[in-house]
Amino acid sequence: MNANKKKEVPLELKAQATRLIDLINYQEGSVVSREIISKKTGTVTLFAFDEGQGLSEHTAPFDALVYCLDGDVEVTISGNPIQLKPGEIVIMPAHQPHALKALKKFKMLLTMIRT
Repeated sequence: MNANKKKEVPLELKAQATRLIDLINYQEGSVVSREIISKKTGTVTLFAFDEGQGLSEHTAPFDALVYCLDGDVEVTISGNPIQLKPGEIVIMPAHQPHALKALKKFKMLLTMIRT
C-alpha cells in the first residue's frame, strides 16, 4: 500500500446519521479497532475490547480523548485509575503514561488531535 495515499472516510459513513456503537463488534479475547477518520491533524478510531483485554501502559505525543460508548473501563493515567461508564469521557494528556483495561466488554471512541 502506498504510504502517501490519502485515507478516505468510508463511503457508508458520509453525510448520514450513524450509530457509532454499531460500527464495531466485539471479538472474543481480542481488541478490535476501526479507524473512522485519519488526517495529518488527527484520527478518530473506534475500539471494542473483550472483558479483561486492554492496552498496556504507553505514552503518546498528543492529547487523546476517550469516549466510553458501552461497558466499563479503567483508564490509568500517570498511576491514577479512572473508571468510565457509557457516556463519560476522559482526556489522556500528551506525554503522560496511560493504560486501559476493560472491566466488562467495552467500546470506545478515541479522538487524537495532533495540532
